[in-house]
Amino acid sequence: MVEQSDRAPLLDWEEIPPNELTQAVPARAKENGSESNPPDGRTLGSTALAIGWNTSSGGPVSVATIPSVNRSPHLDHPGPWGVPSPIHADSRISLKERLGWEEKDQIVAVFVVTFDTRSGNMVEWCLPQDVNLDGVEFKSMASGSHRIAKDFIYFRKGCYFGLACFANMPVESELERGARMKSVGILSPSYTLLYRYMHFLENQVRHQLQCPGSYSPLEAFYEDKKAVLPPAGNGLVTACPTSAWVPAINRCMHPEMKITHPAGCMSQFIHFFGEQIMVLWKFALLRKRILIFSPPPVGVVCYRVYCCCSLANISIPGIGVSVPEFRPFFYINVADIAALATEMSYVACTTEKIFEEKKELYDVYVDNQNVKTHRDSLQPLLRLNGVDREKYRKLSEQRQLLLYTQEVDGDCTSNEEDLFILFFMEQNNRIFQTLSEVAASADPTLTAEHVRAMGLDPQADRTFLVDLLELYGIDAMLVIDNPCCP
Repeated sequence: MVEQSDRAPLLDWEEIPPNELTQAVPARAKENGSESNPPDGRTLGSTALAIGWNTSSGGPVSVATIPSVNRSPHLDHPGPWGVPSPIHADSRISLKERLGWEEKDQIVAVFVVTFDTRSGNMVEWCLPQDVNLDGVEFKSMASGSHRIAKDFIYFRKGCYFGLACFANMPVESELERGARMKSVGILSPSYTLLYRYMHFLENQVRHQLQCPGSYSPLEAFYEDKKAVLPPAGNGLVTACPTSAWVPAINRCMHPEMKITHPAGCMSQFIHFFGEQIMVLWKFALLRKRILIFSPPPVGVVCYRVYCCCSLANISIPGIGVSVPEFRPFFYINVADIAALATEMSYVACTTEKIFEEKKELYDVYVDNQNVKTHRDSLQPLLRLNGVDREKYRKLSEQRQLLLYTQEVDGDCTSNEEDLFILFFMEQNNRIFQTLSEVAASADPTLTAEHVRAMGLDPQADRTFLVDLLELYGIDAMLVIDNPCCP
């Protein structure tokens, strides 16, 4: 088997040229809304309509239809439970290309945060000057960052998402106590394109450390990339405005669910959590509040937040529209306590250990690879069963096959992010397709055979299934025996 290093790609980002980012398979939509076949003439199977959100125009826009991986006859390597695998060479286009979305630069604000020995964290400079940046000085400079040389941080600020690059430079200054620390960051209605500016922000924070007060490059950047937001209400736009979505859409494959494509992001997530991914998967599908603790640096932990969100993707129209939206908060600190108290479902990370004591704010607490919950009703979900381990084995096999194909055949048309997302989306689709069919039948009774067909264990996953039926409002009866423990 071929192994792949998981080191530095997460931290050694390069800005991707715009022409590479905008390449996509030409979509010639027919009058009925279906997508034309790809250039090689193969049929991509059934499709489902997705709705994109164009924040510059303030309304929904149609995007390319999404090929259903479940029914494609050309994906001849079996995936989980016989579902075709997305990783064979015939899967010639990435998820991003399949969705066919195109987002424009929409930078709402650019700012510089500094650490002052007398005042603490403070916003040193920003554009526009009247933008509300309350709390950004703490979000863009994580607690404990004084112990590291550099970092990057994703965070959420109201309806906006932010990315900041932090750097710490030793200086011979008693006033600065031997260290100069700054962060340079941006805000946008979407986090999907923030990665484009990682390299720029890294350069600018180094520039700010070496030449404090030189803001000309940042001013030019803002003028070039600033957003044109719709003049509605307070001028804010939500990242995922569910009120504008029609029921029959693929809500979890919305562009907002794509963050970046950092090489090694999913690979490191898999290596880090191992089989515990299956535990996180169940909590994600149940829309639980998941809080991940880690000391700095926090950038890689922000990727774990994204990966956790990817576990809950469902592409069956109408499924999940009534459940709490599963949103990434990325990095949080004590200033976010009030906001978190109102959230019913989220994934976030923090460097502040005090959150572990705030049990009313979360359902699941992840400390290193240790996944735990203080809620008695969720304790059974922490235990891995044989079916969970089998699913993880299949995921590992598909990943190894992908790596082998990339190295031996030079096939780079598929990537680990697509494999990871599609693996769990297929598993989720299988569960909800079965549940929907049973609920619509004359006898809406879930049997052990149904549960096994969903890729679950009739006994060990009973609690998970009961919670799933209740949360998603599926009118089916579970009649599997639940023998008492001896």
